Amino acid sequence: MNYRHAYHAGNFADVVKHVVLTRLLEYLKQKDKAFRVIDTHAGIGRYDLSSVEAQKTGEWLGGIGRLIDASFDVKAEALLAPYLEVVRALNPDGGVKKYPGSPLIARHLLRKQDRLSAIELHPKDAAKLKAEFAGDFQTRVLELDGWLAPGAHLPPKEKRGLVLIDPPFEEPGEFDRLVDGLLKAHRRWPGGIYALWYPIKDRKAVIAFRKALKQSAVPKILDIEFEIRPASSEPSLDGSGMVVVNPPFTLEGEMRTLLPALHRLLAVGKPAHWSLEWLAGETA
Repeated sequence: MNYRHAYHAGNFADVVKHVVLTRLLEYLKQKDKAFRVIDTHAGIGRYDLSSVEAQKTGEWLGGIGRLIDASFDVKAEALLAPYLEVVRALNPDGGVKKYPGSPLIARHLLRKQDRLSAIELHPKDAAKLKAEFAGDFQTRVLELDGWLAPGAHLPPKEKRGLVLIDPPFEEPGEFDRLVDGLLKAHRRWPGGIYALWYPIKDRKAVIAFRKALKQSAVPKILDIEFEIRPASSEPSLDGSGMVVVNPPFTLEGEMRTLLPALHRLLAVGKPAHWSLEWLAGETA
C-alpha cells in the first residue's frame, strides 16, 4: 500500500487518527508537569487541499469535508472541539483549504512547558517541516528514519508524553516493524503512551498484527478499529485503526461517544463497523 500522504490528507483515516491524538494530548494536559510528543513519521506538517495530489483523489471530501460543518450532540461536540479548533485555525476564512498534519496538531495543543520532536526521513518533506517550525524553540525537527526513534529518543527527559508511530506503509513488512518498534520502545520507556496507526486493507495482515500484539508482553493495549465499508473485492483502504498502549483511563469512554458519531457521518457502505477491544489488560 502506498500511503504518500499528500494524496490522502484529511480523509476519514486522518480524521479518526487525529481525533484520537487530540484526546490523548488533552489528557496529558490535565497535569501541570511538562510532556513531550514524539512523532516518528511526521510528514510536512500542513497540506494544501487544492494541490494536484489532493484534488486527484478528493479523499478529504469524505473526511474533514463532511466533518467541518456537521452537527453533533453536546458530548461529542465537546470532545471534538480541540481537533476542529486546530483545523479552523488553519482556515480562518471558513471551509477547509488547508489541513494540519499530526505535528501541527500536536504543536497547536502544546502548552509553554511542553515539547515536540518531529521526525521525517524524506529530505524534501523534512525541509518543509523545518521551514514550518523555523524559530520555534518548543519543536525540534529531525531528518531521520522514524524507526530509529525508539532507540535514540526514549525515554524523553520529561518522563511524560506520547509517541505517535504513523508509518506510510510504502514498503512490505510495516506491520512487523510496528510490533518490533513498539516492543523496543516499551522496553526503554514502559510508562509512555504509544499510538500506532495502521490501515485496514490487507485483512490477513491486520489479523496477524493484532495476534502478535496480544502475544507480546506489553500489558495495556487498546485497539480502535474504524471501517467505512466492508472488505472490497479490489484492494482498497476500507478502514484504519489506532493501537494505543497505556491509554488514559478516559479514552475508552470518550471513544464510545465519538466513534458512533463519526461512523454515522463517514461510513459509505454496509456492513461496516467500529470497535474497541482490549488486546491486553483491562477486559482483554
